[in-house]
Amino acid sequence: MGIFDKLRNEFIDIIEWTDTSADTIVWKFPRYQNEIKMNAKLTVRESQVAVFMNEGKIADVFQPGMHTLNTQNMPILSTLQGWKYGFNSPFKADVFFVSMRQFTNQKWGTKNPVMLRDAEFGPLRIRAFGSYAFRVKDGAEFLKEVAATNPEFTVEGINEQLRNLAVSRGMDAIAEAKIPVLDLAAKYDEVSQLITDKIRPEFNELGLELTKFLIENISLPPEVEAALDKRSSMGIVGNLGAYAQFQAANAMEKAAENPSGGLAAAGLGVGMGASMMGQMGNMFNPTQVNPQTGAPGAPAAGAGAPPPLPPTAAFFVAIDGKQAGPFDMDQLRQLAIGGSLQSQTLVWKNGMPGWAAASTVPELGVVLSTVPPPLP
Repeated sequence: MGIFDKLRNEFIDIIEWTDTSADTIVWKFPRYQNEIKMNAKLTVRESQVAVFMNEGKIADVFQPGMHTLNTQNMPILSTLQGWKYGFNSPFKADVFFVSMRQFTNQKWGTKNPVMLRDAEFGPLRIRAFGSYAFRVKDGAEFLKEVAATNPEFTVEGINEQLRNLAVSRGMDAIAEAKIPVLDLAAKYDEVSQLITDKIRPEFNELGLELTKFLIENISLPPEVEAALDKRSSMGIVGNLGAYAQFQAANAMEKAAENPSGGLAAAGLGVGMGASMMGQMGNMFNPTQVNPQTGAPGAPAAGAGAPPPLPPTAAFFVAIDGKQAGPFDMDQLRQLAIGGSLQSQTLVWKNGMPGWAAASTVPELGVVLSTVPPPLP
């Protein structure tokens, strides 16, 4: 190898970056004191830009394609170097490749619960997490504002700052939206758009573009979620009396499947169901209702007090061709005194095959006998 071939090999004549990583944003071409040959070939692939820097100042920016480096297509660098009449000798410059592709599935989340005021539940602490995607919008601006002269800059170098932006501005957007906590799950898309609009300008200041922002979950503290579960359970149960009857019916069905103790278990199930209904009624209906007016009356005499015994006899009476009743014995005595119940008046009670005259019913003989005869 001759001396001229040796000198020729010291100069760089092919400049390119084959990106094999998934998280590298900026990569500096390793010049290692070698000079770049004039008319060298620069290959910039899709989703890349090449930024030339001279003595700490950003010069020319090359878009995707193959470029031949000379004073004609490096106007800024030529001006900085003072090449007024063309220049064909090797030169020195730092070349930075910037990836312009999207960096997806970047995670964000609240490190600690964030306090919010909810219209229904008052002050609440919530947690939120999700993902976002971004890309470099302006390679020269990103180098100047963030990457500087680092020979290699990865996503991790900026991710912490971007996550903090997402959490801080995102929680502000949720608070300003004043969306009830129970409705947040149905409005993730709407809230995501609010947060995107809130933080996109700050990404632009860094030469970045926020392309996607997603909320995966907004959660409450465990104790609050447990309270909400109880509230939901009460809403699902609904009619507590019907629920008690359902439980009693289940107990009877289980007892029927056990021949050895079926009768006793069935009685126990019915008793438990009745007891539950009585207790629920006393708990949720502390006042009694007047059966004639329907208005609430005085409080119950005592928790668990048994209902009054039913009358021993209850008769229906035909008055003016219409059925009336049922009447107990005292009421029948008043009807007899008033003349509405006479010996030929038709009456009926449970167990009788049909309507019969009052005088044929032994139980009414005492009632009819107490009526005084008409005055002479």
